[in-house]
Amino acid sequence: MTKSVLITGCSTGIGHAAAHYLHRRGFQVIASARAEQDVAQLQQQGLRAVQLDLADDASIERGLEQALTLTGGQLYGLFNNGAYGQPGALEDLPTAALREQFNTNLFGTHHLTRLVLPLMLEAGEGRIIQNSSVLGLVAMQYRGAYNATKFALEGYTDTLRLELAGTRVHVSLLEPGPIETRFRANAKAAFLRHIDMAHSRHKAGYQQTLARLEKPGPGSRYSLPADACLPPLLHALTSDRPKTRYPVTRPTIMLGWLRRLLSDRALDRLMLKAGG
Repeated sequence: MTKSVLITGCSTGIGHAAAHYLHRRGFQVIASARAEQDVAQLQQQGLRAVQLDLADDASIERGLEQALTLTGGQLYGLFNNGAYGQPGALEDLPTAALREQFNTNLFGTHHLTRLVLPLMLEAGEGRIIQNSSVLGLVAMQYRGAYNATKFALEGYTDTLRLELAGTRVHVSLLEPGPIETRFRANAKAAFLRHIDMAHSRHKAGYQQTLARLEKPGPGSRYSLPADACLPPLLHALTSDRPKTRYPVTRPTIMLGWLRRLLSDRALDRLMLKAGG
């Protein structure tokens, strides 16, 4: 029987690449996106797709119901990929903006996961892969909202793995570093929507942030294409013993080790040098 996988955040980037990759690998892929025009585009590209907005519980429930209609009520895999970044110093961040970040990056993921888990437990198997980040391992200035959601996702996933011990539902974390996606463009839009740059003591730092977000091409010399995330994703879905964590890109691997080796102060100095 063909195994079905639901993927969130498929309009661009890792989700888009993953949907096409797994489809070519023979999975029954249900791609999802927040905007209807993106859903239509995914369908035109030959994928089964549904509309699903992680910031809206009703949309999540409706999208999952449509996905299950397409799969005959079964779901083997869930790739919780959808997320965005909200730049800005925490002191400048409206509480509403932080809520928006958590609604999409964590609470929506929780709502969908909670709806999917009974299906997997009843079937006696399943895979849940959470797309975290190197910023779920270390903190960087002006990324506090995103840091908070990804640190929370890491703890959430570790807890879920413990609670699913003894079942055949496996949970893994994908931890990308710099990946070439539309992430920076979406982050810039969120920054301009919520941060009053002109009246902030961080104005100079924000100018550097905007320059980074507006820079064409790869955001880092260590940046990799979205395809770099696909072999680890496939392993998490197909291995008899999937890893708990899959670091992707050199910065994630290096910073994972440095977090264990360095003192907090030494790590702070390193991350301050890494940029705004």
